[in-house]
Amino acid sequence: MAAVTITRSGSGTVSASHSFRFALCLALFSWLLVFQAHADSVYEGRVVGVSDGDTITVLMGGHKQIKVRLAEIDAPEKSQAFGQRSKQSLSDMIFGKSVRVEQRDVDRYGRVVGRVFIGGTDVNAEQVRQGMAWVYRQYLRDTTLLTVEKEAREARRGLWSDPHPVPPWEYRHGDRGKSVGVDAPLRLGREARDGESARQCGAKQYCSQMTSCEEARYYLTQCGISSLDRDGDGVPCEALCGARR
Repeated sequence: MAAVTITRSGSGTVSASHSFRFALCLALFSWLLVFQAHADSVYEGRVVGVSDGDTITVLMGGHKQIKVRLAEIDAPEKSQAFGQRSKQSLSDMIFGKSVRVEQRDVDRYGRVVGRVFIGGTDVNAEQVRQGMAWVYRQYLRDTTLLTVEKEAREARRGLWSDPHPVPPWEYRHGDRGKSVGVDAPLRLGREARDGESARQCGAKQYCSQMTSCEEARYYLTQCGISSLDRDGDGVPCEALCGARR
């Protein structure tokens, strides 16, 4: 196909394809500027609603409301163990009070995703510290939250008082906290191969309970915990063991 040209009086010619590329680059650059400004937005207002342990409604300027999803944490679902207590914890902390929201993103439901502060208190981190929320590893940026969660777990605060808490992201995907029960070690022991004992298999069922790739592999291959390998590629807990290439 012959090249299309556009004549400019007194200035020779310029390729139409070059003009299109320039316009596209300019549009993309403008979009990036808008996105950056959007991502760095800061909102201030009064909390007028608490939906659960990680979602609130903020009233700004006396008339505009925004729904805010606390970034980098995931609270138990309301129908899950500690779900109502997590909601109450967040409500006690911020309901009716003025907060600052530092936006990180907007989720698919149109909610502002951000870190929430009341005075000098990081509300997101405080929910984790009190054992009322997990660190949401899939969206984690601030790795210091892992230390906060570890301290809460070791102190058995909140949801960590349960010996086998179910992460909300697993609960939402259908693993509805199937009760481990007192007979679980015996059941898991029967599923184990090569005469491994129930004590060696234990009662762990989720990747969030594994401390290493080796442990995850043991529970998959020796204890038959297939939920550790959701995609069936033979690699358990890919966050620990890495995906098969």
